[in-house]
Amino acid sequence: MGEFVHIETKDHTSTVTITREKALNALNADVLKELHAAFTDLSHNPEVRSIIITGAGDKAFVAGADIAAMSKMSVSEAAAFAETGHQTMNAIANCPKPVIAAVNGFCLGGGMELALSCDFIYASDKAKMGLPEVGLGLYPGFGGTQRLSRVVGLAKTKELVFSARMISAQQAADWGIINKLCTPETLLEEAGKCAAEINSKGPVAVSLAKKVISNGADESLDVGLELEKGSFAQCFDTDDLKEGLAAFMEKRAAAFQGK
Repeated sequence: MGEFVHIETKDHTSTVTITREKALNALNADVLKELHAAFTDLSHNPEVRSIIITGAGDKAFVAGADIAAMSKMSVSEAAAFAETGHQTMNAIANCPKPVIAAVNGFCLGGGMELALSCDFIYASDKAKMGLPEVGLGLYPGFGGTQRLSRVVGLAKTKELVFSARMISAQQAADWGIINKLCTPETLLEEAGKCAAEINSKGPVAVSLAKKVISNGADESLDVGLELEKGSFAQCFDTDDLKEGLAAFMEKRAAAFQGK
């Protein structure tokens, strides 16, 4: 837990909250570094099976990168800032635990890039999303140009990036960016229900499935199928598989240990 990132863990789910509410949870280098450290720790915590990330308050998930900080950057400092951003987004994307973004307000620029680095997004029906960077004379630098196109395709990505347009939660859901729309009041509850459902399944299998889906997405079908076949066999060397099969045969709920 740091100055700008709060972590609360309950029933195998960790909720990571960005706590720069007065700045609409904008991402500066300190926030990014704290997020990176948080996900590094959570990735190796055997008690954690799923993670929810959200922003403090009801106005913003993350309203973007810190404009005041960027206004003072040199070219070399901007390169270092982008590198820090990529390291953080990659730590989230590559976390072996499922990560759910709970988007509770403005989700713009670096905030949308943060949400896109998660496995999927639940959002308030009041949320707004967009990549407005070209309106400031730059473009998305924390992975947005690449991750969004893998969700919605090139044409929609170009439209959103080139226009700097902000879209509603409903349109983002229609485009497949958001998995589920919730009322602001029930957002964290719904994300928590999904996390609990995931937590009840075999943790090793879920982690391997995430790895195969993510790594296979940018490969040919043949390569992806080989990845699937190899990791499928790994499940047979786990106690979780033995427990899952025994529970099925004995008609009881499985008690997975993540081993």
